[in-house]
Amino acid sequence: MIDLKVLVGQGDRIRQSLYKRNNKALLGVLDQVIELDKKRRAGLQEVESLKAKRNEASQEISKLKKNKQDDSLILEEMKIVSKTIKELDETVGLIQEKLNQLLFEFPNLVDESVPEGAGSDQNLEVRRWGDIRAFDFSVKSHDEIGEKLGILDFKKAGEVTGSRFVFLKGIAARLEMALIQFMYHTHIKSRYEPIIPPFIVNRASLTGTGQLPKFEEDVFRIDKVDYFLTPTAEVPVTNYHREEILEEKDLPKHYVAYSPCFRSEAGSYGKDTKGLKRQHQFNKVELVKFSHPERSMMELDSMVENAEAILKMLKLPYRTLLLCGGDMGFSSTKTYDIEVWSPFLKSYMEISSCSNCTDFQARRANIRFRESKSGKVSFVHTLNGSGLAVGRTLLAIIENYQNSDGTFEVPEVLKPYF
Repeated sequence: MIDLKVLVGQGDRIRQSLYKRNNKALLGVLDQVIELDKKRRAGLQEVESLKAKRNEASQEISKLKKNKQDDSLILEEMKIVSKTIKELDETVGLIQEKLNQLLFEFPNLVDESVPEGAGSDQNLEVRRWGDIRAFDFSVKSHDEIGEKLGILDFKKAGEVTGSRFVFLKGIAARLEMALIQFMYHTHIKSRYEPIIPPFIVNRASLTGTGQLPKFEEDVFRIDKVDYFLTPTAEVPVTNYHREEILEEKDLPKHYVAYSPCFRSEAGSYGKDTKGLKRQHQFNKVELVKFSHPERSMMELDSMVENAEAILKMLKLPYRTLLLCGGDMGFSSTKTYDIEVWSPFLKSYMEISSCSNCTDFQARRANIRFRESKSGKVSFVHTLNGSGLAVGRTLLAIIENYQNSDGTFEVPEVLKPYF
């Protein structure tokens, strides 16, 4: 959530950020916020003036009573003043309530280094790594290979649950578990603290990280209770420190978390529906950081390096992109996407997204830190990134390590996990 003072006091900066995000629809909402805040401040000022008048009158009434003089006129006048104060308080309260609702509409401010653009075509490629394998046979898709080997069963999952679910069997199940362990071990070596969070979260948690109230259609709600299946471990882990004041000496905090992720994929029907690329349920290893504001961009760079390291160790070709404003997530100020090579698609596909959310989530979840020297309390910066999406990593291994006979190899670095 953006500070109201910033919204109303730095209008040009907000407008520039919205233009970068290609979100001109909120320009009118910004004007509404500025106008409502003027009314709110005017109402508060009038209330304070009337309260001062009432205090003066109270002193005058005391004097009149002491001198046994008539105070009825002042009392009548103060009844009207008190009634006006009550009405103004109610009006200001309604304005504040409306402002609070509108504040949730605004995405995080875009960092100056983020390029302009409406969508993925305007993302900026930062680097590439790895040699794309030249096959001397016809390349198959991961789902074709998996179904022929009997290790990916989409048909049975469709019967048991529905579309966009899968049974992992045999080597695929073992490889999925090996990847989770491998990612955990690698990130622990990079000084991330391991954590396994709850896979169900409440409304306050999703509001804290920015999924609610704006994107409720994208998450699965549990009927009869106001709980949700977590769309990413970012949600429970970020909210682990909700309503807390951390000590500066304890920053940064680094967590690595595994969770199954559940997403409705609203609006995506008809695209990427085959295979493991876009499932309603998938496993992911997530990286979450709580940082001092002055060091959060440095923490973002190291998070991207940590995610890239997994692909390097698996020897999977990838590229890293700096997302343009129009392709960034709601809570992010700056995002890097890492895309792994798919031989069947002959293109790169997203396997990790690493974002600096500055104090946007921290304001919503009230996560602060106390400076060691001054004792001043400020909001932390939160960061999150996939380290990596496990299902898509499995997909990339099957396709990049496939053999002409329809089998595939297990990357050398994963063999100890078998």
